[in-house]
Amino acid sequence: MKSGKKGSVLMVIAPQSFRDEELLVPKRALEDAGFGTVVASTRMGEAVGMLGARVSIESVLEDTEPAQYDGIVVVGGSGAREYLWENTRLHQMVREFLAMNKTVGAICIGPVVLAKAGLLDGRRATVFTDTESILELEKGGASYVQEPVVVSEGVITAVGPKAVRSFAVELIRSLEARA
Repeated sequence: MKSGKKGSVLMVIAPQSFRDEELLVPKRALEDAGFGTVVASTRMGEAVGMLGARVSIESVLEDTEPAQYDGIVVVGGSGAREYLWENTRLHQMVREFLAMNKTVGAICIGPVVLAKAGLLDGRRATVFTDTESILELEKGGASYVQEPVVVSEGVITAVGPKAVRSFAVELIRSLEARA
């Protein structure tokens, strides 16, 4: 675990086909702001992004304790649908983070994980603009908003690659406000 001076953030990716810049840009911004980051997934080994980035998985979801982190980020990419949307351990974890008043963020199709975990009921949220993802958000009780980044009652959602920098700014703002 790369622990930062200000705490650490768990960044959850699919073991394959995560969206490279949705992990790498916020990860770098968090580290530059003094936060440590840990990349977690459903299995150990090397994860490969949609654009070819290769990242070592540092933690497996089943062995990860939310109490050790200050926030969680669910990264999108096409692999999130297959590996993360229905992951009950991840659903439990994001609920625990929110219950402990920690930062919870998701980008691209990652917000569907939050919807399926029950976190978006009654909240405004955004997601990558594909019909299935929008329907999943609404099914989870979210009020879908077509904006790059939406912060609603402690949950940060972002539309995708074009919003990575704004998403990172909101993550840092949330983490620093809770420190």
